[in-house]
Amino acid sequence: MNVMTEIEQRVLEVRDEMIRLRRDFHRHPELGFHENRTARIIAGYLRDLGLEVREGVGKTGVVGVLRGAAPGRTLMLRADMDALPIQERSQTPYRSTNPGVMHACGHDGHMAILLGAARVLAGMKGRLRGQVKFVFQPAEEGAGGAREMIEDGVLENPGVDAVFGLHLVTALPCGTLGWGKGLIMAAMDSFGLKVTGRSGHSSMPGEGVDAIRASARIISELHELNTATGGSGPSSLINIGTIRGGEASNVIAEEVELSGTVRSLNPEARASMKDAMLRIAGRVAREFGAGFDLDYRDGYPPVVNDGEMTDLLIRAAGDMPGVDGLLELPPLMASEDMAFYLREVPGCFFFLGAGNPGKGLTRPLHSSEFDFDESALPVGASLFAGLAANLPGME
Repeated sequence: MNVMTEIEQRVLEVRDEMIRLRRDFHRHPELGFHENRTARIIAGYLRDLGLEVREGVGKTGVVGVLRGAAPGRTLMLRADMDALPIQERSQTPYRSTNPGVMHACGHDGHMAILLGAARVLAGMKGRLRGQVKFVFQPAEEGAGGAREMIEDGVLENPGVDAVFGLHLVTALPCGTLGWGKGLIMAAMDSFGLKVTGRSGHSSMPGEGVDAIRASARIISELHELNTATGGSGPSSLINIGTIRGGEASNVIAEEVELSGTVRSLNPEARASMKDAMLRIAGRVAREFGAGFDLDYRDGYPPVVNDGEMTDLLIRAAGDMPGVDGLLELPPLMASEDMAFYLREVPGCFFFLGAGNPGKGLTRPLHSSEFDFDESALPVGASLFAGLAANLPGME
């Protein structure tokens, strides 16, 4: 029996187990750096497979190492573990039991896929060369758990030669593989902007400096930056996510605080957006006689896929049952802290379709009604296992 046929058979055997795991994770979601129950389950599962297990990597992360029958390279496969602060509105039997917390981004599926791949490959370790490092990462949703894991040595002992990760998306039909070489996802930074005026009675606007009016002008001009680049679309994108200000309806607001994100597809756009924010906030503040303070925080770098590793993914997918088409994607404005690993090690981050309009599974990521077609789970596990079987030096 060839390796790919064995992978296919073993994945079918673990399919129901992956669904059970995914639904358990979905019922018990945990926020970033608080994935304690999740980590315990994962660590126990990996130990039962005979893997070497490290816990507490990057605070709450888990790493399992499978050593093959002969020396070779080290492949790292990564899944994220954290949920989102969202109240789930779906009525599935496996809906969240943790009020205000939900797996609305498919991370429950990512973990189930990687655990399924671990079981498949553990049963085939006599045919493998080198090592497979299964990495379950905390806090992808904005807190940069990948950075914490790297600082905690996740890419060492054994040193990683290649890294792969995936993301389930309902925007693609179940089984469709979305890929891209080079830049595939944007960099993302965050900011806080405080505008300070002077309070006064609302009947005498000339005696105060209205921080709300100044902020409204700043917001309007910042959003104009999104359409200023022309071409096929903006190379950077700003979003104001929160605004807080004012104490009473008859008082001129003295202080307003804004926060948001900036996404960019190249270093020039990233730098120019920060400069433009300073310029706009400074000019508007002067016009109103207000003050301002911009706290701009560099966040995730762009996700850049290695060409050779992407070719390896495409070859593996070509032999894989369940993969229903390959779609080359343009760079996306979404961001992912998988970028930190790819900055250190060649690899590829790809998208796996999990949408099914016939079943009503089309809600977007981060929706309170998000769910996906679980038929994608064995496809993802097959892809991960197939990468281990096809990586040069491991096959």
